Amino acid sequence: MLNLLAPIALVAVLLAGWEAACRLQDIPAYFLPAPSAIWAALLADLPALLASAWNTLSMALLALVSASLFACALALTVALGPMVERAVRPLAVVLQVTPVVAVAPLVVIWAGIDNPERAIVALAAVVAFFPIFSGAVTGLKSADPDLERLFDLYGATRPQRLMRLRLPSAVPYLLEGHRVAAGQAVIGAVVAEFVAGSGGAQGLAWRILEAGNRLQTARMFAALVVLGVLGAVLHALLDRAERAGLTWWRGR
Repeated sequence: MLNLLAPIALVAVLLAGWEAACRLQDIPAYFLPAPSAIWAALLADLPALLASAWNTLSMALLALVSASLFACALALTVALGPMVERAVRPLAVVLQVTPVVAVAPLVVIWAGIDNPERAIVALAAVVAFFPIFSGAVTGLKSADPDLERLFDLYGATRPQRLMRLRLPSAVPYLLEGHRVAAGQAVIGAVVAEFVAGSGGAQGLAWRILEAGNRLQTARMFAALVVLGVLGAVLHALLDRAERAGLTWWRGR
C-alpha cells in the first residue's frame, strides 16, 4: 500500500500546485490550462480519445508482431554462422541509430499518401526491431560453456545446438527485448503519425495535432494523458507477462 500511495500523493501535490499557480497567476488557458480544465476536456473528448488510443495501440501491436517475426528470424540466421553476424550487425546498428523522423518521409511516399497506416506500422516496426534483435542475438550467445563443450562431445550439428541449447538459453533475453520493444513501438507509432501529418490513421498523435492547430491546449493535454496511461498499462502488462514467463521458465 505504501508503494501505491507514495506516487499518488506526489501526483496529487503536483496537481494541486499546478492548479493553484494557474489560478493565482491568471495564466491564459491556451498557454497552460489548469488540471481542472484538462479533466473537463478529457471527459468531453473521452469517446474520441479512446477510439484514437485503440487505433494507436493496434498499429503499435501490429508493428511489434512484425518486428518480432523479422528480428527473431534474422537472429536465428545470424546464430548459424559468425560470418552472417559480421555482415548483418553493422546494418542493424545503422538502422537503430538513424532517427525515424529522417526516413519517415520516404516511407510515407513508398506506402502511399492514401495509406498512412502502412507507413506508421512500418516505421514503428523499424523502431521496435533492434531491441528484439539485440536481445535475441545476446541470448543465443549466453549458453553455458560447459553445455557447449558437452554438445561438442556428442557431435551435435549446428541446428541441434541452436534448437536444443542456444534457443532455450535465449528465452529471458527475448522476453526482455519484447518488453522494451513494445514501448518503442508505441513511441514509433506516435512519431510516425506526427510525421505522416494525415488524419487517415486517427490516432492519438492526430488528436494532439488537431487540438494544437486550434490552440486547444487542454485537449492536447487530455490526449497526452491518455497516451501516458496507454503506455503505462502496456508496460505493466508486459512486465507482468515477463515475470510470469521467467518464473515458468526457471521452474522448468
